[in-house]
Amino acid sequence: MRFSKRDILTGPFVAAVGLSSAARARHRVAVNTSDEIQDGHLDIPSGRFAPTVESLKTYRTPDWFRDAKFGIWAHWGPQAVPRRGDWYARFMYVPGHPHYDHHVKTFGHPAEFGYKDVIPLWKAEKFDPEVLMGKYAAAGAKYFVTMGVHHDNFDLWNSKYHRWNAAAMGPRQDIVGAWKAAANRLGLRFGVSEHLGASYCWWHPSHLYDQFWPKLGVSYDGADPRYADLYHDNRDEPFLNKPGTWYTRHAKFHQLWFQRIRDLVDTYQPDLLYSDGGLPFGEVGRALVAHLYNGSIARGGKLEAVYTCKDSGSGEFHNEAVVQDVERGVLSGINPLPWQTDTSNADWFYNDSHDYKTTTEVVTMLADIVSKNGNLLLNVVQYPDGSLPPQSERLLAELAAWMEVNSEAIHGTRPWKVHGEGPTETAAGMFQEKADYTARDIRFTTKGDSLYAIALGEPKNLAEIASLAIGNPHENRRVRQVRLLGRGSVGFRQNRHALAIDMPEGLPTRHASVFEISFI
Repeated sequence: MRFSKRDILTGPFVAAVGLSSAARARHRVAVNTSDEIQDGHLDIPSGRFAPTVESLKTYRTPDWFRDAKFGIWAHWGPQAVPRRGDWYARFMYVPGHPHYDHHVKTFGHPAEFGYKDVIPLWKAEKFDPEVLMGKYAAAGAKYFVTMGVHHDNFDLWNSKYHRWNAAAMGPRQDIVGAWKAAANRLGLRFGVSEHLGASYCWWHPSHLYDQFWPKLGVSYDGADPRYADLYHDNRDEPFLNKPGTWYTRHAKFHQLWFQRIRDLVDTYQPDLLYSDGGLPFGEVGRALVAHLYNGSIARGGKLEAVYTCKDSGSGEFHNEAVVQDVERGVLSGINPLPWQTDTSNADWFYNDSHDYKTTTEVVTMLADIVSKNGNLLLNVVQYPDGSLPPQSERLLAELAAWMEVNSEAIHGTRPWKVHGEGPTETAAGMFQEKADYTARDIRFTTKGDSLYAIALGEPKNLAEIASLAIGNPHENRRVRQVRLLGRGSVGFRQNRHALAIDMPEGLPTRHASVFEISFI
């Protein structure tokens, strides 16, 4: 049987007061989030936020995130080594999946050469975070996110509690720390992603064996108790395409998750933390989020931290308490709360055979998301050695050229009264990001007294904006001036049909022309 991440995530899975004591005081948080947890406790410092839904709903997204609009993600780790894409560590243990076939052919049978043996092959020998961060900043990213730990249960930092980490093996380098230092030097906000919550069930196939000759009944290496700290030992929780299998119900794993991710948060003090799924493990997860928020306040005097997760994965999701993340998709219309799309310019991990997004696709997706009060977090694929494929290099260079002219229509903007107009709308929801926009598709953003109209296609001779026709319901002022960013003032006529804008010969950028519109 063949499985995909899309099958799992779009299947049935889609199925009040902070504490007042001083920040240094400590309190005991009782954990009672599943049938498995009866009397566990977690120690966290007191602060404004407590691990309750009512307390976390007092959260307000900080201005830096609302202004940033665009971030770049390094979704990169040992699973890039086979050059076959996402979820390699899981599907190499699933006969019938291409990853299994590739693994047996390239490395050997998973009973003899398992994922534990792939990890040392990840050397990251060309990893240069300073050079990469310079390219990301030039491309318009205002925040950067590094993967901290994927479902493969391998920590990319100098982990205090887990021997399987990048400082101890593979690159023998604190990858998260290196990324943070580079981001700080260029003034980008810094984030980390954790995918550990789902790991405990995700790894289930590594505990199994072939059900056919010549290795019938020979256990994969994940069944070896010597490696239980990598593959886990919960043999009773298969990760299936049905509710309740994304997150483990075992209390000990909830507490191990908390310990590891708290170490990540405390050591690197991220501005943003992302979980791949819903907020894990009930009150345990809420305690971690409260700790993230309280730590931010304790360090800087105000809340600057962002926690983002999906409204899926059989975890909790409270839209007022966290920033909603949509994987490879968008929301419909202007959302009243800030939100985020996460996507990649190709596969999540490097894949020799995967298609790449064009720069036009990325720019138009960004414009659509920002017009709806969202941010775009874009993974830029890296080779296993840490360098960039030509397609990623080209994307960053072309984004830099576009942002040099048009960034004022993106950064620091807010939605207008409608997000846009035109015949093309991307379907709302995860894994719905594909759209073929036309010259009639316009997206709007605002900043101060300026309205920006971003043409997602390429108008010929004349651009028409129906939302600014005389007598429109959105704006009763008359248009005073239209400026094509990168070119200057252009001619226009406003009538009862549309605002008609004369297009010059030759556009200032290759992707998505932007008009700044001012009013009398």
